[in-house]
Amino acid sequence: MRKTQRRLLKRVRRHRQRDVLCDVMLSARQCETWLTLDELAKLTHYPPASISAQLRHLRKPENGGFVVDKRPRKLGAVLRGEDFGTVWEYQLKRTMHRKLVKRRLRGGGRVQSLRYAAI
Repeated sequence: MRKTQRRLLKRVRRHRQRDVLCDVMLSARQCETWLTLDELAKLTHYPPASISAQLRHLRKPENGGFVVDKRPRKLGAVLRGEDFGTVWEYQLKRTMHRKLVKRRLRGGGRVQSLRYAAI
């Protein structure tokens, strides 16, 4: 009885933190917006230290191989107590991956060439 009840319950797919962060950053990229860790924390409800780690993971090839651009924010307003020092803002870009393509020549030899493939 218990096993059949478990099968009947629909599993709700939980979004991983990395996926949520990637979606937010790519949509901000479409608007040409740069976001700070504090702004990302307010949008996603995740802590800034965890967001920083996930941005680092998004650079890895197995997690998409994105380019994470980082620049200091130009401050024109009054600083709050926690914002002393440099405030960094981030933007996520999709990359062009190089793909190694092997092709056969007429004489039976092989030539290797690099081709760029967009994701």
